[in-house]
Amino acid sequence: MTSRDSTHCTFIPPWLAERVDGAERAALDDALRTRRGVEARSARRTVVPGGPAWTVHDAGSTTSLPGEAVRSAGDPESGDVAVDEAAVGIEETLAMFAEVLSRDSHDDAGAPVSLTVHYGSRYNNAFWDGTQLVFGDGDGQVFERFTKPVDVLAHEFSHAVVEHTAGLVYQGQSGALNESVADVFASCLKQRLLGQAAAEGDWLIGEGIFTPKVAARGLRDMAAPGTAYDDPELGTDPQVGHMDDYIDTTDDNGGVHLNSGIPNKAFQLAAVAVGGTAVEGAGRIWYDALVGGDVAEDADFAAFAAATVAAAGQHAGAVSEAWAQVGVEPATGSPVSTGPGRLRVERSGGFIGRTETAEVDLDDDLRGLVEQAALSTAGTDEPPRPDMYVYTFTVDDGEPVRVPEQRLTPGQAELARRVIDVGTAPA
Repeated sequence: MTSRDSTHCTFIPPWLAERVDGAERAALDDALRTRRGVEARSARRTVVPGGPAWTVHDAGSTTSLPGEAVRSAGDPESGDVAVDEAAVGIEETLAMFAEVLSRDSHDDAGAPVSLTVHYGSRYNNAFWDGTQLVFGDGDGQVFERFTKPVDVLAHEFSHAVVEHTAGLVYQGQSGALNESVADVFASCLKQRLLGQAAAEGDWLIGEGIFTPKVAARGLRDMAAPGTAYDDPELGTDPQVGHMDDYIDTTDDNGGVHLNSGIPNKAFQLAAVAVGGTAVEGAGRIWYDALVGGDVAEDADFAAFAAATVAAAGQHAGAVSEAWAQVGVEPATGSPVSTGPGRLRVERSGGFIGRTETAEVDLDDDLRGLVEQAALSTAGTDEPPRPDMYVYTFTVDDGEPVRVPEQRLTPGQAELARRVIDVGTAPA
């Protein structure tokens, strides 16, 4: 699946580019991206697998892509700082996706990765254009080179992953999710390289991208959206972190960089709650949701939240609570409770005509089983077969869900076994 607007995935939001470079440069920047998008869609038809896993090109301060090939996988350091930073960054990014998420390049088919550095003159941005990962050198006044923070490279590579999986359209909430997923895996890589658990990370995106004279900790803060910078010239970080503050705008493709703070914060909360490293814990859940086939290209926050809860297994309660804390309710109608909660299971009928009932508290493990059992869509009017059981599931004060034995899914059967067999066993 391919995002219809993936060619506009840029690291620096347009309002900040305009503040730094002026409206004319920002308009030119957008025009160049549009032109490159047409070129990239044509170029994709001629990309042939094989050869080095990655190649870094030098655009020589021009806007001609891809530029001169200067270093490929297996080559020694070039001595050019930007080239070598890009080389290390793509090696580590590919390794994280392969070793932890079992993904072979952005397309999961081993596509060679093409990168370009020294793009443009004093160019304040980085982007994925559908074929190429591209990095400017910055103006040296506000921005450093865009290869300096490794998470910038991982962010742009992750846009390519999104394009080849859910294909989230780069507009409105789906566009904000596209931006957020890129930040998620960027932060995962940064923490992986630092050897940090999720609870230890600073959750800054683009730390070091600003020059020392700018009052900024980074470009975005996933743990505290809206606090990454506060500078007399650039202004204050405008990101929001809760649906109460959601920004409806026609700018920035419907506020994709503004509202991405909401799912960013949800991921940070989930990652800390799940525990361990960000990529092996919540990162694995987010990835499984992204590739699972349940996220439409125009998915909103609620739909994506539902996919992550469904992919979370025993951590479904923690993930659901993380979304709740940013004001997003998963669009599943799921009966999973984020509080203590109770589950009642009744088994009736059978050859001996006996009814057994057990009721238990919902811990995280059982909440995960409830989510997997999909009880909200399990009801059926199909009559039971002779001498087979009928199971009735009730979560908290919700409507009872009745399922004949022959219609039980594996998840529902396991849930019934866990509750009935354990709950009614002799002491």
